[in-house]
Amino acid sequence: MKRRSYLTAMLAAIAGTKGVRAQQAAKSPIVLYCDLTVDPSREQEMLTNFHTIFKPAAEKFQGYIDVKILKLRTVYSGSAPAGVNYRFQLTYESEELRQKWAKSDVHQKVWPTVENTLSTKNYSTLLFDSK
Repeated sequence: MKRRSYLTAMLAAIAGTKGVRAQQAAKSPIVLYCDLTVDPSREQEMLTNFHTIFKPAAEKFQGYIDVKILKLRTVYSGSAPAGVNYRFQLTYESEELRQKWAKSDVHQKVWPTVENTLSTKNYSTLLFDSK
């Protein structure tokens, strides 16, 4: 009897997770990319700040879906922007909700912990609609 209850609960949880993902996908989220030039001597500081300060704060905001920091490994064709060694990727349910996050007091405190490790603050910021 306990096994049946356990199995029923597991299946319900899985179905609920799939429902949340389907709702998020149906809303056509936005994805923001920033191509960053992180000062090599401050790389570990940036990674620590991203994972322990920025990301946990971002995860708490309405509309948040995902945030990643990606290190450039190889350019297979074309050319990477000069000096870029990292790409920041932020996914939100909508641009309106991302703007609320970007204008929040929390964001104003946590983004500089990443941004201040850059060699230049003149970085590209690109906003895409997910289709």
